[in-house]
Formats: sequence, structure tokens, C-alpha cells
Amino acid sequence: MQSSISRRAFFKSSARTGLALAGLGLVENFASAIDPVARTGKARFLLSIAAYSFREFLQSKDPARKIDLFQFIDFCAEQGSHGAELTSYYFPQPPSDEYLIKVRRHAFLSGVEVSGMAVGNNFALPKGQKLTEQIGMVKRWINHAAVLGAPHIRVFAGRAEKGMSDADARKMCISSLEECCDYAGTKGIFLGLENHGGIVAQADGLLEIVKAVKSPWLGVNLDTGNFHTPDVYGDIAKCAPYAVNVQMKALIRQQDEKAQEPADLPRLFKILRDANYQGYIALEYESKESPWTAIPVLFKRMKELAG
Repeated sequence: MQSSISRRAFFKSSARTGLALAGLGLVENFASAIDPVARTGKARFLLSIAAYSFREFLQSKDPARKIDLFQFIDFCAEQGSHGAELTSYYFPQPPSDEYLIKVRRHAFLSGVEVSGMAVGNNFALPKGQKLTEQIGMVKRWINHAAVLGAPHIRVFAGRAEKGMSDADARKMCISSLEECCDYAGTKGIFLGLENHGGIVAQADGLLEIVKAVKSPWLGVNLDTGNFHTPDVYGDIAKCAPYAVNVQMKALIRQQDEKAQEPADLPRLFKILRDANYQGYIALEYESKESPWTAIPVLFKRMKELAG
């Protein structure tokens, strides 16, 4: 007789059983889904470029400046990029399966993988229609990612609405991620929670949520430019063992510093190596210089550091 137990109940039950056995001394090290990502072999980096880097061109109203996702993928191929990270904002709304398959075909023939997707959701909302709509939107993009063959989706936690405490916002974010991760797991797709201000502006707050969800389909989408703390590199190192995707920025900004400074790229790559990270590192360019001229230089340096 087939068991009717849900995936979430299974993992929670397994965790309780493992902890109980550990308390009795029957097991030495119970590995749960909240542990850092376990990887075999040495650190290995696959480089990608994020479509967000070309946001002003992908969203331009000027036909002479505007590009589409196919042209962006062509640019990635020209740079020798293994992957292209496609942001949901730049697709037709809603995208048809026919369009998604066309993008997938174009990427394959260009020798470029769709390394992942990115959506702009908010889970720091009270229970109700708005939150239900946000969860539904993420699930739709999980479906789209499956058609595209993308293994990962970047998601946000969000900011607490006015009158909502951060504690309550975290609870709603956790329950929303649990539901979305259960669904993502049926498609074989990882969700990466980004350190993106709000209730995940600090490394500890981000990891608190990831650990509370206890899903094997959730990790950190580590954005190297989004911590504005006294120890930016220390916070990146703290989160790196949980990363399922990395978005690398050319600049960082320390806490209380108004001006940004160039990121120490060799140090960032060392942090990822020390964490034995294996996976995509997507260059997400946000600086003032044109991406057409800046990205080739930065990407060449990243290829050198990736070895």
C-alpha cells in the first residue's frame, strides 16, 4: 500500500527521528536538509551573465537601443559564457510555452545553457490574497523554468508591510517558501533566496529563514554586492556554504559608507573555493559604464580567476 505521507511531513518526521537517535547516541552525525550543501570533489565554477546587466536595453522604448533575450544570449555566446541567467521581467507577459521553447532552442544552438531564472516576488506579506498571488506567481515561473530547462530560480523574501513586524514577516516568508519548495521539488528546480535587503539584509537573518524551511530544494542565491554590513566579506563567507547560485557584482559597499568600492574579485573567488562551491557564478553588472564595454573586461578577469 502506497504511503500518503507528504514530502514536508516526511522531512520533518525524519528530522525528529534523527535528532532523537542522536540524543540516544545511536548516530554520530545526523545530516538534515538545513546543513550546508554537501558536495563531492573540488570547487568548480561555471560562469554565466545575468540578463539584468542589460536592463536598460531589454526594457528600452527606443528601437535603436532595444535588444531581446535572443540577442542577449548571442552576447553571452560571444563572451564564451557557459550560461545565461534570464530574468522574468524581460519575457513577454505572460510567456507562452512556444516562446519559452524558442528561447531554449536558441540557447542550445548557441552553446549556452540557461543557468537560471530570477523573479521579483515579496513573501513578507500578511496571509491573504496578495500573498497568495505572490506564491502563485513563483509557481508559474517554476513551470516556465521547467520548460526552459533552467535548474534554479532566484527568489526574494521581501520587506514587511507597514504595520507588520519583521518576526511575522519571517513566518509568512518561511511558510511561503515551504509551499513553493514543495512544488519546485516536483519539477527538480532549486529556489535560491537572495540576500536582498528587508528581512534578509543580514547574513544571520537570511540563514535563519533558509534553515527554518528545511527543504532540500532551497538554498542561498548569494549576491556579493548586497550586504552593506561592517564585514561584507565575512558575511559572504558565512553564506557561501549554503549557496546554490552566485551573482557576482563589480562593486561592494560597506556599512555606513556612501560610496561603493571595487569588489576584491580574487578574495571573492577564494571564499567560494574555501566553501567548495560548485555551480554557476553569474556576473550581474550594475555599474555606470556601458555593459557592452565593461562586461567583456570583467568577464575575462572572472574566467582567469575561475581557472
